[in-house]
Amino acid sequence: MYASSTQSRKDWPSEYNSQIPILRPSIHARRANIIVKFQDIYGFVVEGNVDDVNVLNEVREKVREQGRVWWSMEGTKGANWYLQTEISSKVKSSLKFSVLVNAITLKGLIRKGIPPSLRPNVWFSLSGAAKKKSTVPDSYYNDLTLAVLDKDTPATKQIDHDLPRTFPGHAWLDTPAGHAALRRVLVAYSFRDSDVGYCQGMNYVAALLLLVMKTEEEAFWMLAHLLENVLVNDCYTNNLSGCHVEQRVFKDLLVKKCPRIAAHLDSLEFDVSLVSTEWFLCLFAKSLPSETTLRVWDVLFYEGVQVLFNVALAIFKMNEEELLTVRHFGDVINIIQRTTHHLFDPDDLLTVAFDKVGSMTTNTISKERKKQESVVKEELNQRFRRLNSLPETQN
Repeated sequence: MYASSTQSRKDWPSEYNSQIPILRPSIHARRANIIVKFQDIYGFVVEGNVDDVNVLNEVREKVREQGRVWWSMEGTKGANWYLQTEISSKVKSSLKFSVLVNAITLKGLIRKGIPPSLRPNVWFSLSGAAKKKSTVPDSYYNDLTLAVLDKDTPATKQIDHDLPRTFPGHAWLDTPAGHAALRRVLVAYSFRDSDVGYCQGMNYVAALLLLVMKTEEEAFWMLAHLLENVLVNDCYTNNLSGCHVEQRVFKDLLVKKCPRIAAHLDSLEFDVSLVSTEWFLCLFAKSLPSETTLRVWDVLFYEGVQVLFNVALAIFKMNEEELLTVRHFGDVINIIQRTTHHLFDPDDLLTVAFDKVGSMTTNTISKERKKQESVVKEELNQRFRRLNSLPETQN
């Protein structure tokens, strides 16, 4: 189902996108209000009640409307108009109004969602992945996948172990063809950056990229852009030091943006990294419904990494009143997981993320990261020194 290298696969999600069906639970399900199963437009099986189905139908109508808006923009401004939105200092000084208007328009459109049929082109063009790809020979990905075809490393062994556990039951990913495509992308990247190699979490990110992008090669370059230009350094290295940095940044932001929640969770001795670590390692791919995750990624690829923090804070903010009433550790996890699993309307989440949490910039996150990097480095060094000072056990 998926063509390797630069050849486009049969774009099976487009079969859903071309005529996104209305979900119609049976009359028996409506009467009994029982849980029903249905497939979303990216082939994931979703469980929910009739209310969830109604929300998904509303979301699908919004997707159709956004498609009409984007295609209307293509008609009036020309194909690929969104590529003419980079505001350089030269443009600012010359007050090239049309470019400024396009940039403002594009930001608003992206926050409302990129239509699934346009996502591959918009992501690849605007994220920086296309530019990264242009710096190497056209045959780079083909050559790399061929060169590592029969290589056996700790990374390839872990990848092989994780393939069947990556979105099990999915209509395409959980097939021999899906496993093979995902393996090629992950193995290729593990050799491109041997310091990173492979870490659990990357498999979910790469799998979702494969479903959206047109080719394996484009999915590979999107993954490279994320790891090399968006996420914190060492996010996926062996000691996960970058992930520790992100968690400390998030905890500090939670205190600043949601002080009541932070204080209450502290009184419960609840460490938010118990739920948020997976968010930052998998970029919400394991936690949120697929279309909600992809709406987050729409903004991530255009505005930057601060979007991840906005969304993580929004999840807590949406549950503020309920969280303030809990007295047990486990209830916090239950509330957060229940919320993330049923966030079928991306607008509910993103409205809170951008309107109630408050704006943040990439520079804001960079400054927060720098503050925490030295702290995390010292903590890891202390841990290493303690381990080395332990007496050897006798056989």
